Amino acid sequence: MPAELGSALIDLLPRLRRYALALTRSADLADDLVQSACERALAAAAGPEAGVPLDAWMFRVLRNLWIDGGRRATTRGIEEDVDERFDLAGGDAAHEIEQRLFLADVRRAIDALPQDSREVLLLVCVEERSYREAAETLGIPIGTVMSRLARARSRLVELTGGGK
Repeated sequence: MPAELGSALIDLLPRLRRYALALTRSADLADDLVQSACERALAAAAGPEAGVPLDAWMFRVLRNLWIDGGRRATTRGIEEDVDERFDLAGGDAAHEIEQRLFLADVRRAIDALPQDSREVLLLVCVEERSYREAAETLGIPIGTVMSRLARARSRLVELTGGGK
């Protein structure tokens, strides 16, 4: 099982990293979080319980590690996100800056959402999880997933001016 689990984890790494980036908003912290989640999974060696998909289990492990880390963290050094840097080399500068500004608006809007709505939005819209899978990952009823997602989408439209 450890060899199969390791292979499955390797296939899952891009999705885990993307979710970790959404939670942490920092590439370094996301990488550390994914590494910790994979270490936990490999240490468990047995993998998820029967009937629980590996990806859902890993998303839950990753999320729980993030929550635990947030509880323990009191202070951190200065962090700088590469997406915030406008002085890096690129192509069409005007278009790139416009896209980065729009992306920054969307990120601010997502950041303005309550944590529970943001998690549902990221799992369903970014990670393309079904409502049922998101509900299982977060340990909430499917109806709650649907209502949080509807509120999150509506609020994003308001905050980004999408309704104009």
